[in-house]
Amino acid sequence: MARIDETRPFVPVKIAVLTVSDTRKLEDDKSGSTLAERLLAAGHTLAERAIVTDDVNKIRDKVLSWSADPDIDVIITTGGTGFTGRDVTPEALEPIFEKRMDGFSEVFHRISYDKIGTSTVQSRATGGVVNATFVFVLPGSPGACKDAWDGILQHQLDYRHMPCNFVEIMPRLDEHLKRTGKA
Repeated sequence: MARIDETRPFVPVKIAVLTVSDTRKLEDDKSGSTLAERLLAAGHTLAERAIVTDDVNKIRDKVLSWSADPDIDVIITTGGTGFTGRDVTPEALEPIFEKRMDGFSEVFHRISYDKIGTSTVQSRATGGVVNATFVFVLPGSPGACKDAWDGILQHQLDYRHMPCNFVEIMPRLDEHLKRTGKA
C-alpha cells in the first residue's frame, strides 16, 4: 500500500506550467493557477509559467526549450487535449516523447471517471519523457488539473512516497544517453 516514509527528506522539484489556449491570459488562467498553487503548497518550485496558443510548433518549441533547461525537472501542460480542431497538444508532444507513460493516462481516466463518468473519454491526457524531463499533458479544466495533481502528481512527485516515485528515478532518466556518449 502507498505511504509516506517520514524518514526520507522532502525533495522539492522544479516544475514548469504551460497553459495551451487561444483565449487565456495569465490573469484569467484558472487551470494554470490551480497547478501553480498546488505545487507551491506542496513545497515544490514553480520554475516557469507561460501560455502559448493552440499551435503544434509553439507548444513543441516551448516544451523542448524547457526540457533542455537544467533548472526544470518536470513540465505540466494544461489545455488542448480534447477533440476539437484546435486541440493539438497531444499531437505536438507525443511525437517527441522518448518514453510514453501509458499508466499516467490510465490512472488519470480512472480518477476522472469517478468524478465525471463517461465524459472522461473526451480527454486525451497523456504523459511521457522529453530530454530526460517528465511531461504531463492535462485537460484545460481546473477540475481536471486538481484531479491529476491531487490523485497522481502530488504523490509521484514526492520523494517520500513509497513504494516508489518519479523523483527517485529522475537522475536515471538520461542514462541511455550516458551509455552512448550523447549526454
